[in-house]
Amino acid sequence: MYDVLIIGGGVSGMSCALILGSAQNKPFVIDKKIGIITHQKASSLQDALFNNAYGIPSGKLGSELLTESIDHLNQLYPHIDQISGEKVMKIEGEAGNFTVITNQNSYQTKIVVIGIGAGNPFTIEGLAEYVMPHQKVIPEKNRIQLKNIDHKVTEGIYVIGTLAGWRSQLAIAAVSGAAVATDILTLWNNGVHAQVHDSIRK
Repeated sequence: MYDVLIIGGGVSGMSCALILGSAQNKPFVIDKKIGIITHQKASSLQDALFNNAYGIPSGKLGSELLTESIDHLNQLYPHIDQISGEKVMKIEGEAGNFTVITNQNSYQTKIVVIGIGAGNPFTIEGLAEYVMPHQKVIPEKNRIQLKNIDHKVTEGIYVIGTLAGWRSQLAIAAVSGAAVATDILTLWNNGVHAQVHDSIRK
């Protein structure tokens, strides 16, 4: 049983995983099991070129970021399970006991974070009631989002990135994933607001 399972290895999903991973020594995180399904065959990062993203050298390819972020997560936070080559087909259950079904396996998790793109149609069964037209994309693009309040779709299910209704800028997607990670940390910390910072100060 995972405490949280992130679906999607793009900007928002990896940002969420990195923040959760970096909290590994917090007393309220030590016993938590975290996983991420990194299948991103259709990620918009595959074709991206970055010249305007803070902290990223100009000319950086999105395809490079996809690979590098997976390596980054694996090297710094190997306790996070990375599940590759599987596509999520269905989510069922309720908060504290969800089943995430892929084309190869099924996984039990207490919390689900969904960070796939905003393409239409939405292909994960079990969440159709939450699908709506994307509110920050021109209608001609035919994009969708999941209904949510501050990233929360329903109890135990969060949505991040463009699928949460945000525009497709790398910085916005990264913030979205990080925001949900800190919300989950706060939940694990019995409601006491939590975030994680590394520092060179002793």
